Amino acid sequence: MEKQLHLNLLASRPPMAGGFQSGSKMKMGPGRKRDFTPLPWSQYFETMEDVEVETETGKDIFRIYCSGSRGPVLFLLHGGGHSALSWAVFTAVIYNRINCRVVAMDLRAHGDTKVKNPEDLSADTMAKDVGKVVEALYGENPPPIMIIGHSMGGAIAVHTASANHVPSLLGLCVIDVVEGTAMDALNSMQNFLRSRPKTFKSLENAIEWSVKSGQIRNIESARVSMGGQVKKCEESPSNPSVTNSIGEGIIEEEEDEEAAEESNKKRMKEDEQEVRKESVFTWRVELSKTEKYWEGWFRGLSALFLSCSVPKLLLLAGVDRLDKDLTIGQMQGKFQMQVLPQCGHAVHEDAPEKVADALAAFMVRHKFTEFKEGYLC
Repeated sequence: MEKQLHLNLLASRPPMAGGFQSGSKMKMGPGRKRDFTPLPWSQYFETMEDVEVETETGKDIFRIYCSGSRGPVLFLLHGGGHSALSWAVFTAVIYNRINCRVVAMDLRAHGDTKVKNPEDLSADTMAKDVGKVVEALYGENPPPIMIIGHSMGGAIAVHTASANHVPSLLGLCVIDVVEGTAMDALNSMQNFLRSRPKTFKSLENAIEWSVKSGQIRNIESARVSMGGQVKKCEESPSNPSVTNSIGEGIIEEEEDEEAAEESNKKRMKEDEQEVRKESVFTWRVELSKTEKYWEGWFRGLSALFLSCSVPKLLLLAGVDRLDKDLTIGQMQGKFQMQVLPQCGHAVHEDAPEKVADALAAFMVRHKFTEFKEGYLC
């Protein structure tokens, strides 16, 4: 298996036949068209709000999505390039399993969060962001909180817990990120990023690509979460990646210089109108520009994870992800581990019910909460 597929920024393993996970609820018969229409956040979360946090340079505003009003808080951190919406389907499932509250946060420079310094994606800064948002939400007496992070978000969850930014921390759950394989993947990261499409003609087109490429194997999750990964292009169509995506097939005619200049002006105007008409979408986060932070997210992560004193759960898409330190720690019973096969890297999106089942059982076993009345586990 390619090492590059273990990292938070990257696509999952190559998709199974047809691009979907085995047993997907969205499996279609021959000749039936799949539905890639976007789904709204409100179908999965109860509320959406922007949380203001005071900083030395002014105010940062973090977008969060929430459900529930009692029980421990599940504080969800997404992977690199993703957004809080990647937790949408999982939230709907876990909320029906156990008594809990859910808060899914757009990390800085991701989703709809707006910060003064979006270029600073260091582990230290993002971990402090989590602590500040928790403080802004709950003041000096926060409820019991379990931090759950996927990939880059898993690394940030570990850094947050290790630095004690959340004093009421109950437990820690990390999904499909392991120091050894993540560090091995860094060399091939840029190649993967260059291989992705730079633009999409529509949000539906982006959703379709995410499913067929295997980045997200659950169509329902892709339909709600891809809106947090891409945005409408704001750049001028003089950007080659934009004009090339919509301007193909223009017929060149022989013209004198003056006529050519007029024609070019007209064509540029038509291109601009076409960009607006086509609503070209591009990635919200230029992940290639975050390279200087990659090593800081993952180096020393296994030791930090093992040193956290709270109960810990590690969910993996494959046992091959486990590195030496974690293998020893797992044998010594320092954390609970569960492998969820037939998933890509976006485990919580591909198999939200399996992840919810594992997390619910873990939390009930540790007496953090109870199953909801009427739920049959």
